[in-house]
Amino acid sequence: MTQLVTRSASPSATAAGPASSGAGASRFRGAGNYLALIPFHVYVGLFLVLPTLIVTIGSFQDQAGSLTLDNFKAMFTNEQFIGSFMKSLQLALITAILGAIVGGLLAWAVVRGNPNGILRQLVIAACGVLAQFGGVMLAFAFFATFGFNGLITMFLKNNLGMAADGSWLYSLAGLAVVYTYFQIPLMLIVFLPSLDGLRQEWYDASASLGGGAWSFWRNVGGPILAPSFLGALLLLFTNAFSAYATAQAVISQGCALITQQIACQMQSEVILGQENVGKALALGMIVIVSAVMAVYAYIQRRASRWVK
Repeated sequence: MTQLVTRSASPSATAAGPASSGAGASRFRGAGNYLALIPFHVYVGLFLVLPTLIVTIGSFQDQAGSLTLDNFKAMFTNEQFIGSFMKSLQLALITAILGAIVGGLLAWAVVRGNPNGILRQLVIAACGVLAQFGGVMLAFAFFATFGFNGLITMFLKNNLGMAADGSWLYSLAGLAVVYTYFQIPLMLIVFLPSLDGLRQEWYDASASLGGGAWSFWRNVGGPILAPSFLGALLLLFTNAFSAYATAQAVISQGCALITQQIACQMQSEVILGQENVGKALALGMIVIVSAVMAVYAYIQRRASRWVK
């Protein structure tokens, strides 16, 4: 009996030791996880947190480094700054809506096809490339196609006798077309997982209860996809609102958008000492983008259960 108690107690006694129980190894693994995140935190600190702090501090300072609110006063009273904000918001809203509608329809067409088909893989791969195709390359592609001497412009003029004018490309309307070019594939990439999350069983259950296609989308499919669609719409809005390189390449004269306005204030050779005004404008953009992304994160949390 004593031997039985001793034998039964020895495993528990052995398990109680820190070396055998893995407590030290567990602490080492936990420390290793934190150490593995150091490069990420360094990257975020250098390229996200530090620039944000520099912009925030500089926006409350004048040229002498004294505390002032004149930079924000100029942002809210200067009609040029207000107009740039409004044009950027308008451009972002229009391109986000167009990109969400067209990209959503394209994603629906893709999800209706063969899940393992080569066409689906090619479309997804192409959208992954085109969503990042912007800046000078995208501007040159549109200039070469729709510009004053572009391929389409010269074809219409020489072969159809149409007086095609390529000046529209250099306006905000043309910039909206250029922005929509990369908004559509981005919408497909973001919205496709939500469409993949729809189950055939849900449609069959709705049909077994007497519901048709419209009833399914109104009561089941629509409410499930609505958070994901709105989240993707907000993401497209932020993407267009914060874009700079493409707009600068298309409309290089003047400071139409707020991103261009910031660049003009930071490197102006006509009116000196406006760097902190540009930082105040940048802080205004940060506030708008942060608010939109906070709503986006909230919507994505609600939609993630259906995506799973």
